[in-house]
Amino acid sequence: MGKSVSLHTLGCKLNYSETSTLAGKFNSNGFELKDYGEKSDIFVLNTCSVTDNADKECRQIIRSVLNKNPDTYIIVTGCYAQLQPNEIAEIHGVDLVLGSNEKFKLFDFVNGFEKKELSCVFTSPTEEITNLDYAYSSDVESRTRAFLKIQDGCDYNCSFCTIPLARGKSRSLPVDTVIENAKKLIELGYKEIVLTGVNTGDYTYQNGTPKVNKLFDVLCELDKLEIPRIRISSIEPNLLTDDIIQLVGSSDKFCSHFHIPLQSGDPETLKLMRRRYNRDFYENLIDKLNTGIPGVGIGVDVIIGFPGETDERFGNTLSFLESLNASYLHVFSYSERRNTYAVTLPGRVDMNARKERSRILRELSNKKRMAFYRKNAGISHKVLFETAKEDDHIYGFTDNYIKVRTKHLTSLENRIMNFEITAAENYLYAEGKIL
Repeated sequence: MGKSVSLHTLGCKLNYSETSTLAGKFNSNGFELKDYGEKSDIFVLNTCSVTDNADKECRQIIRSVLNKNPDTYIIVTGCYAQLQPNEIAEIHGVDLVLGSNEKFKLFDFVNGFEKKELSCVFTSPTEEITNLDYAYSSDVESRTRAFLKIQDGCDYNCSFCTIPLARGKSRSLPVDTVIENAKKLIELGYKEIVLTGVNTGDYTYQNGTPKVNKLFDVLCELDKLEIPRIRISSIEPNLLTDDIIQLVGSSDKFCSHFHIPLQSGDPETLKLMRRRYNRDFYENLIDKLNTGIPGVGIGVDVIIGFPGETDERFGNTLSFLESLNASYLHVFSYSERRNTYAVTLPGRVDMNARKERSRILRELSNKKRMAFYRKNAGISHKVLFETAKEDDHIYGFTDNYIKVRTKHLTSLENRIMNFEITAAENYLYAEGKIL
């Protein structure tokens, strides 16, 4: 019998899409794919290094896998592997560490998958990272939503972030390749494509011609395809241009939903974070979206506990977010990362204060989400229903990213239906009826 492999992902949707690609490579080489947690001959962990917790979780997962089967061949790749390869190699039981350039070429670096005394490490310097493999993943077992990678790397210099060190400079797939890959997903039956990358809005491709293709050019080409839905993943506020807003507002394919990192509502903290906008710019952008795309869903990333965040500065962020016409927040506690400018700054925020500030903003997020759900009550929305069911209910998302549920019917699975929200009693989902 052939060998088996299980894979697990830490971190962002881009990581999930790349893990799917790795699984496909194993499958095409004759390996049996097993679910994470099942005993397998090989285990691949695709890591994140955005927070200190991701690093700790990596170690815990490896120990857990080896406790179940000490003979499992352990491969670790991803951002943590690129940034701290020798640290990972010292973890007992790790056999192979692959950096960002090497992860999609893993079969070039291993022969036989037999455990040895010492770990093998293959990583390239950050300035040599050029790998840009096509990758996609699905939210569920059947084909409903696919996350399509169109860009990798980042040229920004945010003071808290290690991603440019882990993934290299910004680079993008050719427009033609993006369209070809999207067509493959359509043929596989996906109803929604979510465009993803490290800095998706920074998509830039030029192939020996005067024409420089930007994200807007890719979106225009995707708009011509026969697919019901296209969603843009997280996009930097300074890269969300007027032409993109106009296209999304006028197209029947693009979802009226944006996820736009803010990180802080305090002007001085934004400067220390080295963000490429100020508070007024961000506020004007949110107003422009709400005016130009009625009913638009807007998610906001925010980091609390950044060095120097006094009670007053946190209060500035809180009051700014309270006044912002957004739908929900993604709240992150600042995590000290090696080799960043932020870790050298004075004014470390106590962990208990970070937890309390996080709690306050999560409560605010819940209130905003409920208010947004209720605002959409009585309105007909197109909902893409997932295929998984829980407790005889089926769940789906509106184009403006409201999670809804209704009684499960097999006929609803992987279909887009007209749906009216009739009740929004909590921030987890809204109830409604098929029209």
